[in-house]
Amino acid sequence: MGKSRRKPDREPFNPRRARGADASEDAGLFGQPLDAPSGQSAPNEALPDRAPSASERAPGAIPNRQPPGPAIPADGTQGGDAPASAPLTVSQVTRLIKGAINAAFSNTLHVVGELSNVSRGGAGGHLYFTLKDAASELRSVMWRTDASRVKFKLEDGMEVIASGTIEVYEPRGQVQFYIRRLEPRGVGALELAFRQLKERLQREGLFDPARKKPLPGLPRRIAVVTSPTGAALHDILTTLARRFPGVEVLVFGVRVQGEGAAAEIADAIARLNRSSADLGGIDVMIVGRGGGSLEDLWAFNEEVVARAIFASRIPVVSAVGHEVDFTIADFVADLRAPTPTAAAEIVVPVRAELLTSVSDTAARLDRAASQYLERCRSRLALAERCEWFRDPISRIRQRGQQLDEAVSRLHLAKNRYLDARRSQVHRLEVRLTRVQPAAQLAARREALGATAHRLRLAIERLHRTRERRMRDAAARLAACGLQQVVARERSVARQIETRLAIGLTQLVERRRDALGAMEKRLLAASHESILRRGFSLTRRAADGKLIRTANDVRPADVVETQTAEGSFRSRVTDEKS
Repeated sequence: MGKSRRKPDREPFNPRRARGADASEDAGLFGQPLDAPSGQSAPNEALPDRAPSASERAPGAIPNRQPPGPAIPADGTQGGDAPASAPLTVSQVTRLIKGAINAAFSNTLHVVGELSNVSRGGAGGHLYFTLKDAASELRSVMWRTDASRVKFKLEDGMEVIASGTIEVYEPRGQVQFYIRRLEPRGVGALELAFRQLKERLQREGLFDPARKKPLPGLPRRIAVVTSPTGAALHDILTTLARRFPGVEVLVFGVRVQGEGAAAEIADAIARLNRSSADLGGIDVMIVGRGGGSLEDLWAFNEEVVARAIFASRIPVVSAVGHEVDFTIADFVADLRAPTPTAAAEIVVPVRAELLTSVSDTAARLDRAASQYLERCRSRLALAERCEWFRDPISRIRQRGQQLDEAVSRLHLAKNRYLDARRSQVHRLEVRLTRVQPAAQLAARREALGATAHRLRLAIERLHRTRERRMRDAAARLAACGLQQVVARERSVARQIETRLAIGLTQLVERRRDALGAMEKRLLAASHESILRRGFSLTRRAADGKLIRTANDVRPADVVETQTAEGSFRSRVTDEKS
């Protein structure tokens, strides 16, 4: 956020005044005295209220304050020479511990740690969590009044700077850190809260451009939600009056900074939406304020304001601070104006410019109408010179005579067409009578019956032939005997099996002989067989390349010669000849 270039709309929030008498202990922001210069932090331990002794002035010494409760002498007796016969109760011990801790940590402490086990205590709104580092943990409590001032969301693992006091919770005898202020480490609390809320609302779609409403071109009634005493309202009203005198403006005064300002702004937006019809209809709404610090503008970064703007049926123009200031309201609004003055310039046009535009348009319409009338006069003059308009009665009579002649020709053509169709129908009737369809159908029926009779006879003959053949085959089968047929078929099968076995054996033998011959030829062609016949192989030792001619070696090359019994190396000494 940029620096303010204008006096704030209200007096800045005073922590001392807001917290009352409870804040009068010398702790302001982060435990600093409220009157201390900015950037100077107060130490964690305040000076004792009396002059320290020599031992108390030693580094790290704790002020020697007598805690409440019974004092215990070093010899174990409780006062005088009385024996230490009465033991202490748990409550007495707890009070002794509490008194010692209160004496040692009487001032505000600033503790850096990591949040863990963050929880909110039901309807009470108190915060409970643990501050921890790599070695230790410290139970911490933040009461509702202080927790409500934390703008950012607390999450486990977040590193923070906590300011508060160490006390003992007597009912449980627990040491707890009662925190009054909490800041994220490395980034400001308000800046972190701004980022968190912006990311969450963006995920929910509150910034979606498709959901933004268009502004009216010429609004009749404008609502302004801002401080009634701020400079922003004066700028808006002055600009509206200058640009469009007479436009109706409804001012809804609210607080724009401090506690409760966000709720007032959200309520004003909602009430204007509910009362729009009763007020005669509101066309557009300007929500904003003048410039200020991040804290001054924070009301417009509250979620309640963002959701009120999003739910508004009236288009909303945000006008918060200066051009460099951005708030959550700017992202949710239907349109963002860099300043309140710019917002007024956006929502209404300049009346004088509109009047000039209307005058120019009227002049163009007048010229266009004059040109159109002139064209109409020219066409009328041309029509008056036409023969039709000089003697229209004779022209009408001529056209009537032509129409009567056309009707007569149409009647004649109709009669000729009907006569031709009647003659054609008569000829077709004569031809149909000569054909006699009933006789043709009877002949076809008789032919079909004869064909069916012949088909039945053929089927009967075929049936008798099949039965006779089956009887003959059965007789032959009975004469031969079933056992003889089976024996004959079995003999044939054995003969076929024998021939197959002999053929397969011969085929395997032929393939085995061919394979043996190929193996012999391969062995005879191998380099090992050649080496056993007295030959040798020579390669260059450097790359293993086979030497086929004298050109493959040079003097000083090392060659390796392989024989059937082994290999040896040699060096080339002579040039090739």
